[in-house]
Amino acid sequence: MAEYVPSPIKWVRDQVELYEGSGGTEGTNLLDTGLPVVIVTHRGNRTGSIRKTPLMRVKDGDGYVLVASQGGAPKNPVWVYNLREDPSVEIRDRTEVTPMRVREVEDAAERERLWALCVEAFPPYEEYQGKTSRTIPVFLAEPV
Repeated sequence: MAEYVPSPIKWVRDQVELYEGSGGTEGTNLLDTGLPVVIVTHRGNRTGSIRKTPLMRVKDGDGYVLVASQGGAPKNPVWVYNLREDPSVEIRDRTEVTPMRVREVEDAAERERLWALCVEAFPPYEEYQGKTSRTIPVFLAEPV
């Protein structure tokens, strides 16, 4: 079993700790904004360690849409490379933990449809895309 390595980013570390420490009954909203998040558990592509990332809760049927916005930063968040290397993840949505497999959405029509769901759930995504020259990666996590 690989070792869990908490994020070096304090708010991420704190969010994951509260969410998981409560069994999914607390910390389920991003920074107490009222906007729901899920915890994505994945494997580090270089270290093989377990990583946990809170992301906005965007549902598509039985799946979840994962948006690598990083606030419109010029570079992708590190977790993008982890998911590209190993698509097996677990999604914690409140008290439910589900093994899933992710795929990066490359089809333009599918991406457009999913992007609209994402912006509806979290309108700042549109602003984030406008702040960066990169196309923000979008992944779809689907039940195994």
